[in-house]
Amino acid sequence: MLRPAACAAAHALALGAGAWLLADVRQPGSGGRPPELPNPTVSVIVPARNEEPSLPRLLRSLAAQTRAPDELVVVDDHSEDATTGVAAAGGARVVAAPPLPGGWLGKPWACHQGARRSQGDLLVFLDADVELAPAALEAVVDEWRRGGGLVSVQPHHRPLRPYEQLSATCNLVAMMGTGAFSGPPRARLAMAFGPCLAIGRDLYLRVGGHAHPEVRRKVAEDAALARRVRRAGGPVRAFAGGELVAFRMYPGGVRQLAEGWSKMLAGGAAAAPALPAAATAVWVTGALRSAASGASALAGRHRTPLRRAGDAAVYVVWAAATARLLRRAGCWAPWTAAAFPVPLASFVALSARSAALALTGRPATWRGRPVATG
Repeated sequence: MLRPAACAAAHALALGAGAWLLADVRQPGSGGRPPELPNPTVSVIVPARNEEPSLPRLLRSLAAQTRAPDELVVVDDHSEDATTGVAAAGGARVVAAPPLPGGWLGKPWACHQGARRSQGDLLVFLDADVELAPAALEAVVDEWRRGGGLVSVQPHHRPLRPYEQLSATCNLVAMMGTGAFSGPPRARLAMAFGPCLAIGRDLYLRVGGHAHPEVRRKVAEDAALARRVRRAGGPVRAFAGGELVAFRMYPGGVRQLAEGWSKMLAGGAAAAPALPAAATAVWVTGALRSAASGASALAGRHRTPLRRAGDAAVYVVWAAATARLLRRAGCWAPWTAAAFPVPLASFVALSARSAALALTGRPATWRGRPVATG
């Protein structure tokens, strides 16, 4: 057991790791030099499989943009619901994805088909569950015009039902592990966020796009594409959605939430840069220790009053720090930070499930399809 001074130092280190990992959470358009590249024609490409409930919000938000896309393509990835009709009614050109070939996952295949069938100079890939504020597309395009390369945005998470709060720690770790929002020293970024990603057509084709073998079979296809861009010498920049770009990840229930994170966590961990991954592990370890401190304070067995008060103080400090971090990632319920051991336990369980699937070679299931997690 650690001595009190060593325990306090360990908690301080973990809290510092969390603060460092999310020290620089900026929206697109929040600063930087004026745009230098010409104003491009913009093709928005939406891969969609069984997205009938989510797609209308995205299409309405696209229709309200201050900078309208020059082209809107929805790729119907063999949906079994009314996705095609919803997309057409919302003003999109619908492209039916051909049968999924071997060696491909569904989303890269749909993105590839959308890129092939579009004409714009700038390709903006949006997930169907994304919702844009009116100035969002203009901000993303202007960020790309400031330096080209690949620009991506991690949407602000907007959970609505109580079970969605179980994603809180998963969402934080997903942001932390990329290193995209850390303070200095920061290595050159080679990570990206697939829900909102912009890349010039020329660069996209030069690095092989979603068709490259390193991209097309990956669950974390966004990170794989970012690595291709970085190897080609292109800049990779990432932002947080804030008030501009949001999503509701898993509105379909606890099972959908479990399936979604199970397919993502192992692949995301494997793609994470070394330093942010290590700092994230330190933060998670500190969170687990603070949760244990809270349990000890609540139980109150074999503890002096002073030690019990110390355990309670540790828990309160961690809950307050977690609340601050969560505000940078989404619109979480106030009680989520106070009860942070609950989403923390969800993260541990889902990470274990994702790792077990990857190690045994068993696929996760997503949208009715098997998805390899390794």
